[in-house]
Amino acid sequence: MPTAPRSSPLALTVLALLHYQPLHPYGIQRLIKQWGKDQVVNVEQRTSLYRTIERLLAAGLIAVRETGRDPRYPERTVYELTGAGRQTARRWLEEMLAEPRQEYPEFPAALSHVLMLEPAELAEVLDKRAQRLTGALAALDANEYQRAVLAAEARWVAGIVDELRSGQLTWSREELLAFAAGE
Repeated sequence: MPTAPRSSPLALTVLALLHYQPLHPYGIQRLIKQWGKDQVVNVEQRTSLYRTIERLLAAGLIAVRETGRDPRYPERTVYELTGAGRQTARRWLEEMLAEPRQEYPEFPAALSHVLMLEPAELAEVLDKRAQRLTGALAALDANEYQRAVLAAEARWVAGIVDELRSGQLTWSREELLAFAAGE
């Protein structure tokens, strides 16, 4: 029996959508966007969706239901969920909900290097982020969790901008070099 691939948000989403009905990859991508799942799952690159489908197929979590031919479209393979896929999707869902995991988004990674900028430069950059967060909050409707996370981030960023502009949070190149030298 093939080993199951590691869980991922995209793999779980594919299994979850196939839980409702058999679909071809284009249909999966369309539903991801229609249902707003593209807010939490990256499907900008269709190749990642196809690779995920290949991994799930190789692991026996999905199966080919049919391959259709229509003169107006390229050949379309329709996939369906297997029993093993149904069990795996449920296990992944329960694990993702129950187990906090270290995630590696870009913003915290960039924050760990902010000392490369001068305080005034950082204030300008974070002010742009605050403005974009405000716009994103206004555009976000149904997902309560995402709204709460974005609202918390917006408050935090605004607070840091205030501290940078007031001079409460500051550093200099000389201070950083002295710190790095262990002085």
